[in-house]
Amino acid sequence: MISMMQYRQILLSLILVIGFQISAQKINQIYLDNNQPIEERVENALSLMTLEEKVALCHAQSQFSSAGVPRLGIPEINYTDGPNGVRQELMINSYAHANWKTDSCTGFPALTCLSATFNPKIAYDYGQAMGEEALYRKKDVLLSPGVNIFRTPMNGRNFEFMGEDPFLTGQMAVPVIKGIQSTGIASCVKSIALSNQESNRKYINVFVSDRALHEIYLPAFKTAVEDGKTWTIMGSYSKLRGQHSCQNDLLLNKIVKRDWNFDGVVLADWGGVHDTREAALNGLDIEMGTNTDGNLSKYDDYNNYNLGFPFLKLLKKGEIPLSVIDDKCRRILRLIMRTSMNHNRGFGRFVSEDHSAIARKVAEEGIVLLKNRNNILPVPIGKYKKIAVIGENAIRNLTAGGGSSELKVKYEISPLEGLKAKFGKENITFSYGYSAGPNTWGKVVDSKLDKDSIFKSAVEIAGNADIVLFIGGLNKSWFQETEGSDRKSYNLPYNQDELIEAIQKVNKNTVVLLLSGTAVAMPWLQKVPALLQCWYSGSEAGNAIANIISGEINPSGKLPFSFPKELEDNGAMSFGKESYPGDSVVYYKEDILVGYRWFDTKKITPQFPFGYGLSYSTFEYGKITTDKKTYKPNETIKLSFSLKNTGKVDGAEAVQVYTSQPKASLLRPTKELKAFKKVFLKAGETQFIELEVKVKDLAFYNEQTQSWTVEPGEFILHIASSAADIKSSVSIKVGK
Repeated sequence: MISMMQYRQILLSLILVIGFQISAQKINQIYLDNNQPIEERVENALSLMTLEEKVALCHAQSQFSSAGVPRLGIPEINYTDGPNGVRQELMINSYAHANWKTDSCTGFPALTCLSATFNPKIAYDYGQAMGEEALYRKKDVLLSPGVNIFRTPMNGRNFEFMGEDPFLTGQMAVPVIKGIQSTGIASCVKSIALSNQESNRKYINVFVSDRALHEIYLPAFKTAVEDGKTWTIMGSYSKLRGQHSCQNDLLLNKIVKRDWNFDGVVLADWGGVHDTREAALNGLDIEMGTNTDGNLSKYDDYNNYNLGFPFLKLLKKGEIPLSVIDDKCRRILRLIMRTSMNHNRGFGRFVSEDHSAIARKVAEEGIVLLKNRNNILPVPIGKYKKIAVIGENAIRNLTAGGGSSELKVKYEISPLEGLKAKFGKENITFSYGYSAGPNTWGKVVDSKLDKDSIFKSAVEIAGNADIVLFIGGLNKSWFQETEGSDRKSYNLPYNQDELIEAIQKVNKNTVVLLLSGTAVAMPWLQKVPALLQCWYSGSEAGNAIANIISGEINPSGKLPFSFPKELEDNGAMSFGKESYPGDSVVYYKEDILVGYRWFDTKKITPQFPFGYGLSYSTFEYGKITTDKKTYKPNETIKLSFSLKNTGKVDGAEAVQVYTSQPKASLLRPTKELKAFKKVFLKAGETQFIELEVKVKDLAFYNEQTQSWTVEPGEFILHIASSAADIKSSVSIKVGK
């Protein structure tokens, strides 16, 4: 028997349990219910969290994850590097490889190669394929794409970005972002802003004008936020005017969150946070990798990050308002509900045939034919019996190394493998020619190679061949192209310049193929009949290169950046050490004149101009016309012209539209890219091309009013096949 008192206590307990269950059901129907609006789910979850749980969301809980809310069933966030593929698994608390057997990915071409396609459609496919691979690997955030602007060829990380032009970069980044996020994986656009060198990258203090900041270095990020709707954005290591970018009030609060209305998460680059109060108040949402360098030697655990216990302490003392933590948590919860709590996002795919086909297609469309004297290319199958392939990059693993862009690929078709499969291994003789030795991760191709003997052997083999395919360039080694170090020389490393000179003396049919992500010096250029820029082209590199060489694929890539003849011809390099690499401070003295803007305005002839690329076919441009002659500031200019493939093979041409303002109240570049389109034409086919330019995009950034200004008056629109090859122009007027 139980007493009345005990009965009442049991009854009360049951009522409380039932009430709690009913309440829990209501909660589940809101923040756990995918059918409810995200903002309602976010507010509901936020209302149930303790202050400690809120702070836990704002910092890492392992090397590549940040916390959820376990008590409420809200999952953590898992991140992966991946400018051009999903990085292999690392140890929980370090950068050491976990040595899994199931994490070998598809290697997609580097972003420079993607940008060289000038094809936004294939950029969407590229992003979607990477998103599917990240999803299969149970990730939530893919750290891609990188949209920092090429300022100098010496930046060791240029291959991770999309070139020198903010418009091209933005237009190519948006479909990558949309492709990634179509899979339920968040794209993290990086790294805002001014990540233009690896030398002293964590502490370099950048001074740049407001105009250059807004016209050159921020537009691609703005486009990624406003048009791409990216869910996350990463801060950079460098300082802007004395304040680190990951805790920079101007960049993060005023520009990204206020001016661009960004509703996503601002993520710190790993180790990019230096002060709790600045990070908390100046717009950062999640802190990653601070001061651990993979071993947590300084702190007992991740709770001691700047946005961990120190942040919590300031909140409890009232020194930072609770509205600050609530804003961060809303953004983080929104991200979680868009990704790991999106129950409709599927399961992804990993190293599929479709992904290989996309990787190959991007590589094929991105390879740029820079020179083709006497049409030495293509090389039809069967034309030559003795083909010499010379150069270590013909066999070197170029998906490994490079820092955070390293990939452990399921397979990688080397150029030599691709050429043997295409032309027959019995017709090809390979020689190293040069040896780079160990790469970034210590892999040695052949440690017994003698530099003198392989040089002589290569020249001998070249002299006995019908044609030479020299496959060289840069690699992912220290002081070449890798995170953490810049290049030391503009010339090709490992005596390649001397080797090319020696080879062409014994064989005039020498074709040079460069595998790199940036420009190099070419003292041998006038002596070789053909040159291809092949980039770092991923798992399908060899097949793509062989298809281009054989003529199965007609090259259609265009350069997304200018190649200077001499390093000092580059704007940043022309001003000396203060402009690059600086010491503790660097001044962007070239201001808005970056890339082709510099070459045009200063009347310097580059080795190869922005937007340049040849074809095995030829194209004829018609005269440009516009729908009218006078426009208002809120209108759109509609322009048209004809394009004909006048060659004998099918091909594609990336047409470009540049604009000029002949009479302006301040210095403006000679011309600026404002539209482009990749057009595929059969041999003999003509298409009527229509493109648009918004009048508002003719504006410059007015430092006096801190706003964009379109001045009334004359503007000229040019259609061109490169920045140095204008085909036709038309004048218009802009009224008030």
